[in-house]
Amino acid sequence: MLPRFYLVIDRARWLPRLLPVGLKLVQLRAKGLEPADLATEIRDALAATRSAGATLVVNDFWREAIDIGAEWVHLGQEDLSIADVAAIRRAGIRIGVSTHSHEELGTALSIDPDYVALGPIYPTTLKVMPWAPQGLARIGEWKRLIGERPLVAIGGITLERAPGVYAAGADSIAVVSDVLSHTDPEGRLADWLNIAGEGVRTP
Repeated sequence: MLPRFYLVIDRARWLPRLLPVGLKLVQLRAKGLEPADLATEIRDALAATRSAGATLVVNDFWREAIDIGAEWVHLGQEDLSIADVAAIRRAGIRIGVSTHSHEELGTALSIDPDYVALGPIYPTTLKVMPWAPQGLARIGEWKRLIGERPLVAIGGITLERAPGVYAAGADSIAVVSDVLSHTDPEGRLADWLNIAGEGVRTP
């Protein structure tokens, strides 16, 4: 089972600030880097998360994940279509897959993923999305379709919306802006971990 809170970061430099708060699951979504810089980012992130007892998921760059020895990769549908899934599995790496439609869910399930992500649940300003917001009802539908696999909800989810997302059937919530763009990222992360039941609760 995945931790119930899942942070997505763009650079490893976030980790010294956020891992001490209690973060246990983090995805490195590093875009636009030269190969050497990308490898350094992944190595640094992997070293930091391992030292803290946390889990790192490498977004898209499955070849680098194999070379560097990561335990998890996350694949979008385009990357899944060209990825060597057999090679990823031979390396002992677990796989999460993004889905936005029934067709994409079928594609994801064909490789027996270790988790399925659904999004965007709500409108998001992080990037231009060709898909309409999925809504809470779709979470329950996806959970019924994927069975025992963990379901990760992502897209426009704020701390205030989290209880409804969990109640709809999400096993884990992935967040970017609600933590990283907050005026107090550490404090916001602590609040998320508490609502997810993974933080240190104060009286």
